[in-house]
Amino acid sequence: MNPDPRRWWALAVLATAQFMVIMDTSIIGVALPDMQRDLGFGPGGLQWVFNAYVVAFGGLLLLGGKLSDLLGARRVFTAGWLVLIAGSVLAAAAGTAGLEIAGRAVQGAGSALIAPSALTLLMVLFSARPKELAKAMAFYGAAAPAGGTAGVFLGGVITEWLSWPWIFIIYVPIGLATLALVPAVLPDVPGRRARLDVAGAAAVTAGLALAVYAIVRAPERGWDDAGTVLGLGGAVLLLVSFVALQRIVRDPLMPPAVWRAPGLAAANLAMALLGAAWIPMWYFLNLYLQQVLGYGAFPSGAALLPMTALMMVLMVGVTGRLIARFGTRPLIVTGLAVLAAGLLVLSGIDADGGFLTDVLPGSLIAAAGMSLVFIPATMAAIGGVAPERGGLASGIVNTTYQVGSAVGLAAMTAVAASQGAGEPGDLGGLTDGYQGAFVGAAVVALAGAVLAALTLRAPVPAAEPRTERVDA
Repeated sequence: MNPDPRRWWALAVLATAQFMVIMDTSIIGVALPDMQRDLGFGPGGLQWVFNAYVVAFGGLLLLGGKLSDLLGARRVFTAGWLVLIAGSVLAAAAGTAGLEIAGRAVQGAGSALIAPSALTLLMVLFSARPKELAKAMAFYGAAAPAGGTAGVFLGGVITEWLSWPWIFIIYVPIGLATLALVPAVLPDVPGRRARLDVAGAAAVTAGLALAVYAIVRAPERGWDDAGTVLGLGGAVLLLVSFVALQRIVRDPLMPPAVWRAPGLAAANLAMALLGAAWIPMWYFLNLYLQQVLGYGAFPSGAALLPMTALMMVLMVGVTGRLIARFGTRPLIVTGLAVLAAGLLVLSGIDADGGFLTDVLPGSLIAAAGMSLVFIPATMAAIGGVAPERGGLASGIVNTTYQVGSAVGLAAMTAVAASQGAGEPGDLGGLTDGYQGAFVGAAVVALAGAVLAALTLRAPVPAAEPRTERVDA
């Protein structure tokens, strides 16, 4: 079959979508004080401008992947942008804290439709040519760190020179331009006839959302707080109910047989631990730059540029070639070990430190590790799944990364607090807390390397992609 001549233009659209989805998690950081002043957020409520997006995004990703399979990836991708635009308008126009949080939740729901459908479309366009697939995955993967760093930059610039509503307004023209390009460059992937497992969708969405909700509020309320315990307990019950439903319904949302696909379970475990180590590193590195070293928003973003640039260079120019030569397993194991080493270097930060001595070396090592893991783990997770299950596999791998990120950040926040991270003015206490968080994240990454070595059966070379069918 001849490759789609529009595939590289399509890749640009899909990579832009990945860029925007990730940017939406970081662009609000600098604007939070202005939003608190204008919208009347209480001290505990402001965090939900971030958390509302994460809860909706993480809770709905699996459903978004299934809808991509049933309705067609292009239709769901289009619907996701419409929802994201609507949420952006609501967030920009919000005059109260409640409406702002609602707008962010709608944005998260839109992103949960975009992310798995975009990855499905990428696999459809490039899976017939393994070398091109590796290159396309490299560009797509590099869009994530680029979006995270761009969010820090743009959030600071827009807030300083315009006003905070513009951090949401910029999604409207970009979204409309993307929608205009969709019919011209993206293939119309047909869905498959099946009933939507409504009960299963409700159980897993509610369970994931409740789990993320309980986890992100635990550092503030306490892990032994009644609300945290009840939330996590309710999430477990809902997820257990979901698993039970999948064994008895006719068209399950997540057929149990999908887990027989080569590499799916092990690669998702690696992705969860990658998120649990990487996101806390990025979060606490930002805090160290701003709260301890005294950097402003723009200098903080600049300090992350070397790390981002290295990841983009490695992902685009190196990782694909390494996959073709060694397969995915060695890169995942090595990358997680290198990430752990970078985190241990960062754990040596000092209250009187500086960028060149305390930030740059460790951040570059960690970036190299991330560059070796993200694309191979994604390919290992979805490479053995039948094409009609591609959206589901994409939803699963995105979900595990997001949930892993939320769990890791909550856990490392608790570690930082236990090690002395208290008031912003206490530089010694903050530094001790951040050191503890970096060590904890390093332990997570190292555990990921060990588990990947034990659970990933064999490397899957890009030249010989696995395409085993998985039927319900």
